[in-house]
Amino acid sequence: MSEEAVIRHCSPTLAGMKTGNIFNYHYSDRTEMLDSIREWNKKLRDKGIRVIPLRYSHGDTMIYLYRPSMLKHDIENHEAYSILRERGYCTGNCDGCIEHLIQRLSESGEFPHEIGLFLGYPPEDVDGFIKNKACDYKCVGYWKVYGDRERAQKLFSRFRKCTEVYIDQWLKGKSIERLIVTG
Repeated sequence: MSEEAVIRHCSPTLAGMKTGNIFNYHYSDRTEMLDSIREWNKKLRDKGIRVIPLRYSHGDTMIYLYRPSMLKHDIENHEAYSILRERGYCTGNCDGCIEHLIQRLSESGEFPHEIGLFLGYPPEDVDGFIKNKACDYKCVGYWKVYGDRERAQKLFSRFRKCTEVYIDQWLKGKSIERLIVTG
């Protein structure tokens, strides 16, 4: 897994602004890809970040890069807790929630929309997306917004700016380790 892919897809999480990011990564050798994930975890562990594969499909892996401390905080939110509980998650344990998400991704014919909670999306927007079947949203950016449009648009702008700055700094030779905010 290349540094470029991580920077392009995960800068807001690396900067400590967002709980997690998901991106697809194409691989030709599964063992090599898993070795790469292990190396990334060694590099990121002390920074408070983990990387895990969520799903495999025909040479592609859905990669989840996240901050466990932020995820724990997010799923303790009352509304997030309710959304996850309704879908069979064991909400007292982040690792258990991730395992359940992986199971839902592999078994369900439908994409589990509660995945937004694992990415730091506001619970009101995740709930709105589910209840409105992805229709009737106020605006769209990194996710579809059903709640506070102004707040979401400010976040979208911050995430875009963060990604631009991280790509620019990385292209100028700054190491990914130096770009990551420890948390």
